[in-house]
Amino acid sequence: MKKVVLLSDTHGFLDTKIINYVMQADEVWHAGDIGKIEIIDELQKLKKLRAVYGNIDGQSIRQIAPEFLYFNSEGLKVLMIHIAGTPGRYNHNTKDLIQKYHPNVLVCGHSHILKVMHDPKFKHLHMNPGAVGISGFHKIRTLLRFEIKKGKIENLEAVELGLRGALSNSVNGTD
Repeated sequence: MKKVVLLSDTHGFLDTKIINYVMQADEVWHAGDIGKIEIIDELQKLKKLRAVYGNIDGQSIRQIAPEFLYFNSEGLKVLMIHIAGTPGRYNHNTKDLIQKYHPNVLVCGHSHILKVMHDPKFKHLHMNPGAVGISGFHKIRTLLRFEIKKGKIENLEAVELGLRGALSNSVNGTD
């Protein structure tokens, strides 16, 4: 069994609320728009990190995090990319990757909208954790956490971290 915290759209912000969930996990998955290289450094100090870059991420992050990741975790085939679209409306690049890898789970970010749904056409679970940072149009900061057991996601929980403007102790000096 593996416990995962799924983040996206930190936009350079990491606070103690996020860290508390990270500390309860075995791995952190970050679906892009990391914002600052220090976010990667801090998360890697705490747990194993799997991350892709997003559209706001500069060269320093793009040298460390790829555009997409395909990996197997506890028998679960995972495809992660920042900008994917949604079931029935995937962008061309994402469709090609889905058809190449046939994932059980597609993880993405970008929209700042938390969404977990089954894709009936490609037969995978589509997961977007929303945005955990303080930049953007979202009102509530969100992340997902779950367990992977024998190739299945269990105990999936959407976590609300409060209003985007209501900050708790920042660990990276942004508040």
